Amino acid sequence: MDQKRTPLYDRLIHHAESDPVSFHVPGHKYGEVFPEKAKRYFREMLKLDATELTGLDDLHSPEGAILEAEELLGSLYSSRKSYFLVNGSTVGNLAMILATLGEDDVVLVQRNSHKSIMNGIRMAKAHPVFLRPEIGEDGKIAGGVSLETVKAAIEAFPAAKALILTYPNYFGMVYELGAIIEAAHSRNIPVLVDEAHGVHFIAGEFFPTSAVALGADAIVQSAHKTLPAMTMGAFLHINSTRLSLEKVGEYLATLQSSSPSYPLMASLDLARSYLGTFKCKDRQALAGRITEFRDKIGSMPNLDVLPVNGGDPLKLTIKLAGGQTGYDFQRLLEEEGLYSELADPYHVLLVLPLLKQGMSDRLDEAAGKIKAAALKLVPAICGPDFPLFVQKPFSTMAAGFHEISKMDEVKVPLAEAAGQICAEMIIPYPPGVPLCMPGVRIRQEEVEQLLFLVSHGAKIQGGSLLQEGLLKIIK
Repeated sequence: MDQKRTPLYDRLIHHAESDPVSFHVPGHKYGEVFPEKAKRYFREMLKLDATELTGLDDLHSPEGAILEAEELLGSLYSSRKSYFLVNGSTVGNLAMILATLGEDDVVLVQRNSHKSIMNGIRMAKAHPVFLRPEIGEDGKIAGGVSLETVKAAIEAFPAAKALILTYPNYFGMVYELGAIIEAAHSRNIPVLVDEAHGVHFIAGEFFPTSAVALGADAIVQSAHKTLPAMTMGAFLHINSTRLSLEKVGEYLATLQSSSPSYPLMASLDLARSYLGTFKCKDRQALAGRITEFRDKIGSMPNLDVLPVNGGDPLKLTIKLAGGQTGYDFQRLLEEEGLYSELADPYHVLLVLPLLKQGMSDRLDEAAGKIKAAALKLVPAICGPDFPLFVQKPFSTMAAGFHEISKMDEVKVPLAEAAGQICAEMIIPYPPGVPLCMPGVRIRQEEVEQLLFLVSHGAKIQGGSLLQEGLLKIIK
C-alpha cells in the first residue's frame, strides 16, 4: 500500500475547505466561538476539530477514511489488525489485557511494567506473577527480563494465560525478546508487549527489531513518543489468533472516548505516513547527526553518555560523573531552557528527534545549553545512595485483589512500613513504573527508595501521605 497516502487527514482538509456551517458539536463551531486571546494558537486546528459527520467516518465502527487509515497502518506493520488509539497507550494496554485474562487467571508480568499494565491486571482480577528485570551494565537501570527467568516462571506456573512484557524500557534498552516469545508460544501462552517507546523500530537496521516483527501477539505503541503525532495518540497491533478481535474491539469501544478527537486521529494518520516513507537516506543522515551529538555531550565535563549497546539510538542517557543526582542536572538544564524527558537519582534522559534528511534541528543549540549546565555542576562530596532491588526471579502478591478489597487500611510511618502489605499504588513519574502496589509486601529496599525520592523532590503519583512520612497499609 502507498504509505504516502493520508486518507483521514485529506478527508478532514476537504471538509474544512468546504466552509461548513456547524449546528453540531463541538461547541466552538470550528473556532468561531472561542476566547479571543487563544484564537491565535487554536484557530487553524479547530477547523479540523469535527465530529462523526457524513464522510468523516466513526472510530468505533470505521468503514471509510478511518478504516482506510488503519488498514495502511496494518500494512506498514504487517499485522493481522491495527487500531488507532485516542486515549494513549494506556487504553491499548488495558484492552489487550482484559481481552486476554479472566478472573483468577495467572499472568506472568515483568515487574518494571508501566502502571497501566498493573491496573489492567487489577481490573481483570487476575493473579500476577512478577518477573524480575535484569539490571543494566551501569548497575543502576532496570532493563528487561531474561530468557532463563521466563522459562523458570513458565515451568513453575504452567497454567499461565499470558506473558506481559515491556520492550524497550524507558531508556531504550532491549533484550532477547524473540527467544522469549518462542518459549512462551511453545506452551501456547500469548505474549502481550508494551512497546510504548518502540513505535519507530520498523524504520530500519539503525534501530532494534520491533516486537511486531518478533512475533508478539499484541503490541501497544505510543505513537506520540517518537513520531510526529499528538499527545495521547497510540497504536494497537494484533498479530495472531490467540487474541479475539471481537473482544479487543469491545474493550476499545468501552474504554475509549465516544467522542474521539479528529485532529488527534489525523495526526496518527500523518505520523504513520511519516514513518512509512522513512528511507535509507534518512536513516544514514539521522545516524550521522546522532553520533555527532552524542560525541559532543560525551566530551563535556562532569558528564558520561551511556552506550547504546543495540538499544534505541533516539534515547540519550546522561550519567552524572561528579556524584550529583539527575534531579540536580535536570534543574540546571531547565535554567538554560532545555527540558529533558526524565531524571532519576543517577541519570537524565533525552529523547532525540526522528529526523529525515535535510530537516533542520536544534541539536547544536541543545549541545550549547547542555554544556552551559554541565559547567555549573559542582562535584558532590559523595554520590547518591539509592538502594537497588535484590529480588527473587519471580514473586507473587501477599494478598489477592479479592482479599484486599475486604480489608481495612491503616496509616503507618514510612520508616516502619517494611514487611507490611501495601494498600496503595506509589509511582515515581516518569517512568510510571509502580514502586509499591496494593497487595504486595513492602520491602526494606522500597522504603529506602521512597525516603530517598521524597527527600530529593522526585515526582511521585499516589502516596498522598508521603510528605507527612506516612504510608497506607492493609491491616
